[in-house]
Amino acid sequence: MHLPQARLDAVLDRFHQVEARMGAAADGAEIVRLSKEHAELRPVADAAGALARARAELSELEAMMRDPDMAALAREEWEGLNARLPQLEREVALLLAPKDRDENASAILELRAGTGGDEAALFAGDLFRMYQRYAQLQGWRVEIDSVSEGEMGGYKEIIASINGDGVFGRLKFESGVHRVQRVPDTETQGRIHTSAATVAVLPEAEDVEIEINDGDLRIDTYRASGSGGQHVNKTDSAVRITHLPSGIVVTSSEKSQHQNRAKAMKVLKARLYDQQRTALDTARADARKSQVGSGDRSERIRTYNFPQGRVTDHRINLTLYNLPKIMEGDGLDELVNALIAEDQAARLAALEEEFA
Repeated sequence: MHLPQARLDAVLDRFHQVEARMGAAADGAEIVRLSKEHAELRPVADAAGALARARAELSELEAMMRDPDMAALAREEWEGLNARLPQLEREVALLLAPKDRDENASAILELRAGTGGDEAALFAGDLFRMYQRYAQLQGWRVEIDSVSEGEMGGYKEIIASINGDGVFGRLKFESGVHRVQRVPDTETQGRIHTSAATVAVLPEAEDVEIEINDGDLRIDTYRASGSGGQHVNKTDSAVRITHLPSGIVVTSSEKSQHQNRAKAMKVLKARLYDQQRTALDTARADARKSQVGSGDRSERIRTYNFPQGRVTDHRINLTLYNLPKIMEGDGLDELVNALIAEDQAARLAALEEEFA
């Protein structure tokens, strides 16, 4: 891939414009906006600058190669630099390729038991522990927003916030139907059962991105059910918020009504923002090149086969035989990295078409 110099110059010019404007800006909101754009542009500008310098040095070395006294030394340096050039171009291309604007956002993780009854709830619990452990390894913070426990353990539904840098970018391909094949603890004849759980990963919306009118909300308080002792049984602390225009309903049932309302509003904003993203993706569906998948949560994306100790991601036809390590969170990176690499390849292919 040969990136046009004009494209590199445009990136560098915009970076320098933002830097200059940051020094002159007085408005707080503008300073925040410019700082965010500056942080996003810096790695692109650094890589584009390195590529531009490499190209300029190649031209200088080519001129030196015409001097008989310098030709041998210049050619050796030229060959080494020319060999590195494709990697430099790929690095810049990846940074320039269209990417998800929410790549660096925190995320809301939603897991729900699907087909399979009690076993599905147990599997949802196993998946949540996998993501929880993975988050810990990444240095992210996990906070449970809402939970409905299964009768035999696990979760009928659990919603959690995962806060940290780049959470959504690494977990967004986890959305979809996860299928498990194993012998449940309740199975007396050793038969393998197939169950499923649904995973949704939503970017956490910033306050400036989603506006919600109070008149569009119906807020109910009620007595939480389940374990929790006297407080749960006697206090109307649980909160249910219904967004009337969309019909979206969110709940939170911790001990504090104030905290429940804040958590429910955060999840509501994430779902409304995801609804906007989905509508935009649908409108651009014909132009999308991604090989990884649509992110449709009805799509079966992965199978966890316990008897064979394997995990298969059906979108990229990848099978790994390290299921225990993956379920502990330690081995999930191998799947995540493969999905990200596939997405990067698709974005690079789209960029190549643009420059063709």
